[in-house]
Amino acid sequence: MSIVHQFVAQIALAAPRAVAVEAGAASLTYGELNTGANRVAAYLKTFGATGGRVIGVCLPRSFDQIIACLAVLKSGAAYLPLDPSWPKERLRHVLSDAGASVVITTQSLADGISTDECAALVPDGMPASAPDAANDAVGAKPEDIAYVIYTSGSTGAPKGVEVTHGNLANLISWHRQAFGLTAADRVSHLAGLSFDASVWEVWAALSAGATLALPDETTRMSAPLLRDWLIDNKITVAFVPTVLAEPLMKANWPGNTALRFLLTGADTLHSFPPRDLPFAVVNNYGPTECTVVATSGLVPPQSGHETSPPIGAPISNTQIYLLDREGRPVAQGDSGEIYIGGTGVARGYRNRPDLTAERFLPDPFSAASGARMYRTGDLGRLLADGQIVFQGRVDNQEKIRGYRVEPDEIATALNRHPAVASSAIVADGSESDRRLVAYVVQSDDADLTSDDLREFLAQSLPDHMIPSMFLRVAALPQTSSGKLDKRALPKAVAENAMPGTDYRAPATPAERRVAGIVAKVLGVERVGIDDNFFLIGGHSLLGTQVVLQVRQAFGIDLTLRHLFTAPTVASLAASVERLVIQKIQSMSEEEAQWQASRLSVAG
Repeated sequence: MSIVHQFVAQIALAAPRAVAVEAGAASLTYGELNTGANRVAAYLKTFGATGGRVIGVCLPRSFDQIIACLAVLKSGAAYLPLDPSWPKERLRHVLSDAGASVVITTQSLADGISTDECAALVPDGMPASAPDAANDAVGAKPEDIAYVIYTSGSTGAPKGVEVTHGNLANLISWHRQAFGLTAADRVSHLAGLSFDASVWEVWAALSAGATLALPDETTRMSAPLLRDWLIDNKITVAFVPTVLAEPLMKANWPGNTALRFLLTGADTLHSFPPRDLPFAVVNNYGPTECTVVATSGLVPPQSGHETSPPIGAPISNTQIYLLDREGRPVAQGDSGEIYIGGTGVARGYRNRPDLTAERFLPDPFSAASGARMYRTGDLGRLLADGQIVFQGRVDNQEKIRGYRVEPDEIATALNRHPAVASSAIVADGSESDRRLVAYVVQSDDADLTSDDLREFLAQSLPDHMIPSMFLRVAALPQTSSGKLDKRALPKAVAENAMPGTDYRAPATPAERRVAGIVAKVLGVERVGIDDNFFLIGGHSLLGTQVVLQVRQAFGIDLTLRHLFTAPTVASLAASVERLVIQKIQSMSEEEAQWQASRLSVAG
């Protein structure tokens, strides 16, 4: 069995000057990728990196991030991909829970996430050369762990999924054969760094000798910008999360576009592609516990009798069982819980034998010794052609912007607030625009605001897990069986929401224009200059819309980074004014007068 770092080493020897990774005008060859990973792997070994150990990688999407992940695999350890945008408290918790002895990260994060048990290494601080940095990567057995990815947990804490080299090799082999991936392909890397689809993107491409292309953060979150980027960069195979794939399918595409396959997944796909789309759309389904993809299928241009496209049929060496509550197969056309068996079933949850035993079960339908199947909690229905239609969940788990979210984990975090007596988290809205709503019972004499609670949760939860709205209730209604009575909860409308900070109206033309744009994007009546975009229901995808509209309104090169560092209306407007002034200073007198006039127009 060939494994990831062996594929890369072989390509580096055969075609060292072939481009492995691109980011804008910069590129990294396979020779440079392999040599850099060898150097980092040798250095990691001096910190005890070896089989069975876990090494954290908390870097932005970059050459360094890919080199670091490859280096960990070469050292024999398993890598733990972490999103640098997560709160430091969550990063420290995940590193501790995984038992990571080392985390490769940026200088700005190193002090905040390292501990006595977990040393922080910064790529720029590693020695230029290291002992035994030759192409001598440690071999790996199929049962060895390749990576660990954390998902939201119903017990109140995230849980780590251990995925083996055998699991990953099966995914890569299927992908290369199914989509005819070769060294001539150009593949995008768009998925979130802590999202397992990034594993699929990166290693399938690099194992085939293809070129992996990295867009900037603003582009990867915007359908219009992403469409142009895919065309301009001649991308041939792209994975795009469902929330962006649907508008991309409706966009205008040139007939000679290089794109062959648009792969999508993470959320329920509701749209069918138009007949004249110059590339194939492939819908994919699979939990992290089953190595990214378990089913896959081409989406036809017409819907037939289905209201939404199916999630495809099982990929190579994978079995799908639709079972009733007694564990018996349901008849074709009937709804059943999805169980997944085969080579892609992961080893289990890290340090959670109880939870592993609950979800990873003996496979009674397989003749293979020790075969297991994973109980997904998802519902599906088998079509006559062998494809499966996704039909929702059997429990409370939700999908928010493609991420698995357990409401109980959020409630657990919220209940740690000293002024919160109890709480419940409920998802609201359509599947394409799902949002989280928090119902809060305050402690006696407490006077909470929604901003208090958002800021508290932001210390431990990523932004996709922070509720968009908080509602105060005297008590949580219960059914006769003692469960939360969701139907008795008040409606999640603005009139019922908890108050935020005192409102301060925009004063300058730039503040008025920015406030108007933010209010329109969030669908609220007004936004004050002290309101933090990310604490009043905003997130990265909506942030991209704000950035694009501000760009258009002021004619400046605003980026998502500006919004992340200046999230209030006042601070963002100040950033806008600085950018406008910089642009004016570089203009002719006539151009400067025209640009200055844009600032004088109130929003």
